[in-house]
Amino acid sequence: MFELLIAHCLVSTSPITPDHLYNGVNRSVMVQVDLPEGEDIAHVVLLDENNNVLSKPAAITEGQHDLLRRIPKINSLQNAAWAQLLIDEKPIGSPIVVEPLRSRLVPVVEESSKDGGKTSYTKIVDWKDEAIDDEFEESILNGWRVYECKDAIIETSEGEIHIKLRPDTAPNTAWNFRELADGGFYYNTIFHRIVPLTNKGLPFVIQGGDPTGTGSGSSGWWLPIEPSSLEHNFGVISMARASDPDSAGCQFFICLSRSGTARLDGQYCAFGETVLGGDIIKTIAASPIADPKTGRPKNPPKIHNIKMVPSAPRYPSR
Repeated sequence: MFELLIAHCLVSTSPITPDHLYNGVNRSVMVQVDLPEGEDIAHVVLLDENNNVLSKPAAITEGQHDLLRRIPKINSLQNAAWAQLLIDEKPIGSPIVVEPLRSRLVPVVEESSKDGGKTSYTKIVDWKDEAIDDEFEESILNGWRVYECKDAIIETSEGEIHIKLRPDTAPNTAWNFRELADGGFYYNTIFHRIVPLTNKGLPFVIQGGDPTGTGSGSSGWWLPIEPSSLEHNFGVISMARASDPDSAGCQFFICLSRSGTARLDGQYCAFGETVLGGDIIKTIAASPIADPKTGRPKNPPKIHNIKMVPSAPRYPSR
C-alpha cells in the first residue's frame, strides 16, 4: 500500500513540466507545456503567495519553452513564486514553483537568559547575507529550483492534516520536508511530544517527525535555519531544533495557538500552514499525557504516512 501511495505522488498533474529541477543562472529554464486536446494557445502567469499577479500573462503554445524568455520577471525574483497556466483566463492544473537560489541569510546570534537568569539560550537577533562583503553589495543569484507545487497530507491515527507548504518564506526548509516525506522518512512514526498548555496556561505544540520516537532522533544532517516571515499561528508547521539555530533536520511541530507560540517567531523556521484538519490537531493535542515534563503521551498518536499530493490550481487575484 505504501509503495502505491509513493508512486501515485510521483505522477505529475501540471500542464507545465520543468526539464530540470536545478537551473543555473547562465542557463535557460526550459519547460514542457502540454495543452488539453483542442487548445492551441494558453497563457502563463507568475503569481505570489497571495495570488497577486507579478507579470503580465504570456502567450504560450504546446511544446518546449524557455520560461525566462516568456517571463523576464523571474530574473529579479527575491522569493519563490508560482507559474500558473491559464486557458480562457481559467487556471489549469497544478502550478510550478519557481524558486530563486540566492546567497544564504545567516543568523546573527547572542547568548541570552530567561527564568530570572536560570536558563541560558542562543537568541537570533539579526540576519546577514553571506555574500555581502567588500566585493558584493547585494545577494547573489545562483539560479532557480523549479518543480511542481505539492501539498502535504499527514495521515495520522486520528485523521488527516492537510498542509500547504510555503517555499516563498522558507524554501530550503519546505523542500527538506517535502523530500523526507516523499522518500517515506515519516512512515509509521509518532507524535512523541504534546504540550497542550504552557506554564502560563496557553496552548502550545504537538511535535513529531522523530524516526526513533524518543525525541533524540534526527535525519542525519543539520538544516541551516531560514528567516521565515510566517507567523506561528494555530496550524502552522515549523521545525524543531536544539539550541544551535542550524540544528533542525526532520522533527517538526504544529502550533496550537498564536498566544502560546508567538514568541517562536524569528527563532524557529515556520514553513507551512494547515488548510484542513484543524480538528485533528486539537484531538491529538487532547491526548492523555504520561510525563508532563517531557510531554510524552500515554498512547502516542501515530503518523501512518506523510504523502505529497499535487496542489490545486491558483486563481489570479483580481
